[in-house]
Amino acid sequence: MRKKASSVIRVTDEERRILCDMADSMYLNNGVGLAAVQVGIDKQLAVIDIGKGLVKLINPSITKKMGTETQEEGCLSVPDAVVKVKRAKKVTVSFLDENGEVRQITAEGLFARAIQHEVDHLSGKLIVDYLNPIKRLFLKR
Repeated sequence: MRKKASSVIRVTDEERRILCDMADSMYLNNGVGLAAVQVGIDKQLAVIDIGKGLVKLINPSITKKMGTETQEEGCLSVPDAVVKVKRAKKVTVSFLDENGEVRQITAEGLFARAIQHEVDHLSGKLIVDYLNPIKRLFLKR
């Protein structure tokens, strides 16, 4: 989970199956997002559902950020941690959908935060990386 995930070259039935399995895992664990690297798969895949329907992202790339806000976040990969993270209030993300079509969406609020969180995972970053070194040390204990 500490290295950048590999890009998906071509969207196949395998990627579609992985995305469905990831969504099932996310829902079973009461999450709002899950990146493939969190389940041991080295691919740029993520699923997000903030209660408004499932979104599947392949090779997501944040192309625009607007505003900032700091809020607490949790993570399925670091279950005991709640970390205040400063993120953009609004983002535009480009990605492939499960049919391999290029899409772009602009999100704000929790949806924007979830996108940024999952893109961080795909880039090898965890919420604990937003902590200062002293707080990170106490969290490890």
